[in-house]
Amino acid sequence: MSEFYDDLERRDPEDREQALMAALPGQVALARNKAPGFANILADALAEFSAADITSRDALAHLPVTRKSDLIALQETTPPFGGLNATPPSGLRRLFMSPGPIADPQGRGPDWFRFGRALFAAGVRPGDIVHNCFSYHLTPAGFMMEDAAAANGCAVFPGGVGNTEAQVQAIRHFGASVYAGTPDFLKVILDKADELGVDIGTLTKATVGGGALFPALRTEYESRGVHVRQSYGSADCGLIAYESDAMEGLILDESIIVEIVRPGTNNPADDGEIGEVVVTLLNPDYPLIRFGTGDLSVFMEGQSPCGRTAPRIKGWMGRADQTTKVRGMFVHPGQIDAFVKQAAEICSAITRVRLEVGNKDGRDTARLLCEISDVPGGPPLPARVEEIFNGICKVHAHVEYVKPGVLPNDGKIIDDTRSYG
Repeated sequence: MSEFYDDLERRDPEDREQALMAALPGQVALARNKAPGFANILADALAEFSAADITSRDALAHLPVTRKSDLIALQETTPPFGGLNATPPSGLRRLFMSPGPIADPQGRGPDWFRFGRALFAAGVRPGDIVHNCFSYHLTPAGFMMEDAAAANGCAVFPGGVGNTEAQVQAIRHFGASVYAGTPDFLKVILDKADELGVDIGTLTKATVGGGALFPALRTEYESRGVHVRQSYGSADCGLIAYESDAMEGLILDESIIVEIVRPGTNNPADDGEIGEVVVTLLNPDYPLIRFGTGDLSVFMEGQSPCGRTAPRIKGWMGRADQTTKVRGMFVHPGQIDAFVKQAAEICSAITRVRLEVGNKDGRDTARLLCEISDVPGGPPLPARVEEIFNGICKVHAHVEYVKPGVLPNDGKIIDDTRSYG
């Protein structure tokens, strides 16, 4: 039996990149021509570039990032999907309402969310019975896993959430071999089975998502005979990345283009720099172009030891939305990026910045750390830089210069150190 879901997982990385870039212009054109919301979003950029010109990551970076945090306002203005869908609602298979509230579509066709690949990497095979504890209520998670299980030739028990004792009895009754759900609910089920004295030893595999799989929890599951692997995705994007038995990072799905972007900006992060996960979805129904997930991660070097050749990310490393209120004024990552661009007019050697927000004697403090390389005549007077920052952010911050590499590589542009306990 093959160790891989399909031959795409073993492609030469250059062949994969060429295939993705070859598909990109058509996807941009589809978004512009069939999704009115994206026609508006892309209008300015495509006034300078045609869709046919978007054939590389550099060209893609000229298009704006549309962030998950933008969806609520877009969908209120243009229901139900903010005009980002290319297939009308009546032509879709299912319509969902995720927390926010944010409307999410599911198109027709098998495994539309593409989680089948993740389940296969978790060891799921034809003949397995999947006990699906993802929610079927309002949101797509339950259907994501059900369709993925079907793509792998498995029967599914639609357990949903809660009703722990009934879940245990169903696992025993049907002899389920695979758990699908959040990482922590599996422990609730295993503990309840022990409490009831019910043998659910048929359950030997698990595919988890929607929460953190802490190392101690994974170790506990392994000690109880359950092989656990995790995946990363969203209601908007479907599968983004998944874990294999190598357990070295998360391997990107074959049908998406992923960038790591500096939070609050449209700009790709430097190699090895933590930033926001931005996805371009090669999907004819919902052609998301540079969709900012709001999650932080970083690309890993090299390839997975399991033999899959797709790029890898380290996994979920926090949230990118670092909006903070200082002295009654909100400061957004996008404002920090605007400051960097304007400050470059007086000193292009300022490369990275970080706003540190604290509290002293009951008053908010703001310190702007600027990485700056050596320049003839030295850096500009801090007062000049402070003036630019205050003009953009409407908040006074004390400017300090530091050497390149001093600021931590943790994806933070705004670091709020105040205690709210």
